[in-house]
Amino acid sequence: MFHHLSLGVSDLARAGCFYDAALGALGYRRVFDGDESIGYGLVDDQDLLLLNLTDDAALPRDGFHIAFVATSPEAVDAFHRDGVSAGGRDNGTPGPRPDYGPHYYAAFLIDPDGHHVEAVINAHSIG
Repeated sequence: MFHHLSLGVSDLARAGCFYDAALGALGYRRVFDGDESIGYGLVDDQDLLLLNLTDDAALPRDGFHIAFVATSPEAVDAFHRDGVSAGGRDNGTPGPRPDYGPHYYAAFLIDPDGHHVEAVINAHSIG
């Protein structure tokens, strides 16, 4: 459905440091690097998440967050650990979320600009 998502950030280097760590733990990488934008994904020049430098970055309203696919609980754990180490704030430690389903394992962070992000594996969807 989506080609990519874009987030406005106030400090591109700071945001890049956070997303390099958090998304790197999930197997994603920088696929585009410009003076005012950084793209993340799996294939060069095909960004799935784009960070755009802007002077007036505004957060989406309550209820909005981005959930990234993880391939294992260990990747979810690494997303959380590495994201916190790179300037993110804990918004839900890694673990099962039985309220979301019997196979749902996730962690939640707030990035340096205040965007809410999640890494999730829903084990019944693997394989």
